[in-house]
Amino acid sequence: MRLVSDDILTDSNRQRPTFDAVYPELKEFELWNPASWTQGHPHEFYKTMRESAPVMWSDIRKGGDGFWSVSRYDDLKAVELAPTVFSSERGSINLGVAPKDKWKPEKLVSAALNALINLDAPRHMEMRIQQMDFFAPAYVATLRDKVSAKIDSLLDDMESKGPVVDMVPVFSEQLPLFTLCEMLGVDEEDRPKIAHWMHYLELASQYLTNPWQVIIKEPLFPFRFFKAVKDMFAYGEAIMADRRANPREDLLTAIAKTKLSDEELPQEFLDGSWLLIIFAGNDTSRNSLSGTIRLMTEFPDQRQMVLDDPSLIPRMSQEALRMISPVRHMRRTAVEDTEINGQRIAKDEKVVLWYGAANRDPSMFPDPDRFDMMRDSVDKHLAFGHGVHKCLGSRIAQMQLRLSYERIFDRYPNITWTGHQKVAPNALVHAISSLKVNLYGTDGTRPTQVQVKAA
Repeated sequence: MRLVSDDILTDSNRQRPTFDAVYPELKEFELWNPASWTQGHPHEFYKTMRESAPVMWSDIRKGGDGFWSVSRYDDLKAVELAPTVFSSERGSINLGVAPKDKWKPEKLVSAALNALINLDAPRHMEMRIQQMDFFAPAYVATLRDKVSAKIDSLLDDMESKGPVVDMVPVFSEQLPLFTLCEMLGVDEEDRPKIAHWMHYLELASQYLTNPWQVIIKEPLFPFRFFKAVKDMFAYGEAIMADRRANPREDLLTAIAKTKLSDEELPQEFLDGSWLLIIFAGNDTSRNSLSGTIRLMTEFPDQRQMVLDDPSLIPRMSQEALRMISPVRHMRRTAVEDTEINGQRIAKDEKVVLWYGAANRDPSMFPDPDRFDMMRDSVDKHLAFGHGVHKCLGSRIAQMQLRLSYERIFDRYPNITWTGHQKVAPNALVHAISSLKVNLYGTDGTRPTQVQVKAA
């Protein structure tokens, strides 16, 4: 079976496009640079891109190939709906792929490439269908009670540490991890290992941007990182082998039993599935949970609407996903010469889709910087992508978000962002690493709980 990593297009220091750029190249923000993203989405820069450079050539640091940046809603959807022209497999979803002699750790890079998210038709849909049962509405319903109970437990823990508490480590990170482990079928005693490995994978991206900052925080990081990666894949290999021999009713079994063209997945694809599910499986929920509380502080009229009518929570959740855009970009690669909005794109050139820009396009979302859960297009955002590669876990994410908001605003109607937020250096996801809240609001007064007695 051919691997994605066998034929992947690697960067070769191509700094200029094949065809002349029609639109100006804006230099005020380095889209490729993880360090640029620590203040959140660059919404003013996005606005300038949409208005004057909707398909813009973007340089990258020395050694990497430049790319075309797409920022308008309609253009981004058009790319997503043309997977035979704009491939996920040819160059993967990442901004760049280093030459193979620089793949370190090699197993980690290989796994990042040999994954469902990077496959094109027909293999993408063939693999996706075999795992679909664990993302369908019927399965999501079976998780609701467990997730709801976990939310209450985490909120109890938050209150015991509060009223001022960092929401990310005690809630936003914990809930998606719990849900993910329930779906996978990871035994309770093994779940701390997953959290440990996720911690080191996230630190790795920061290390590439500012190694000294990470080393000051964790002096032994380089050594511990390689050990964490080795342990993570050793565990994944063992647990997949066990599920093939001793199947259960869980997602790990579905992954282990997946076949392509009647062949069992080779270890490289199992490694890729393992990495994708534990790393990418929680970002949308984690960052949306934190980001929404900030938005409800910044738009108190919208919070009041939800408090007055909790049935609006699904609309609020959709609008929050649009505003936050937890996944910042995905990359596609042209497999033939083509054109987007008057700009000619050459075969093998990168096309990068900036979801945060498209989700604030006023042509689809009038007055886009205003939180308005009643807007007609509230469910038209692209936070989960679009087309054949729309996020497989979107129903799971939305279930977690809606249950969380119901319980949070029921228990802590005045929960308020204190103004403290940290965003990790990451160009792929809006990685909110810290967000402090006061559970009782600015005055710090615990809300009165009124017990209703049965008649």
